Amino acid sequence: METVNMHEAKTHLSKLVEKAVKGEPFIIARAGKPLVKVTAIEEDPKARAMKRIGFLDGQCKVPDDFDTMGQAEIEEMFYGKQD
Repeated sequence: METVNMHEAKTHLSKLVEKAVKGEPFIIARAGKPLVKVTAIEEDPKARAMKRIGFLDGQCKVPDDFDTMGQAEIEEMFYGKQD
């Protein structure tokens, strides 16, 4: 595992982070003494598996007349009042 000093870590942080993301953790040291280990965060499998379709299933009720709701009012707006 690579050990870098604080100054080098500040100078090359983005490159070091990219390496950590690719599975190469590193240690940051000050005056040769290891201080922290930098590793990539593992993605939560539950977050990845979260489904979007049907996520409100059972929480909402769609009226039976959904397809024709407001039809009379809409027709009136387009065609005027029909007697």
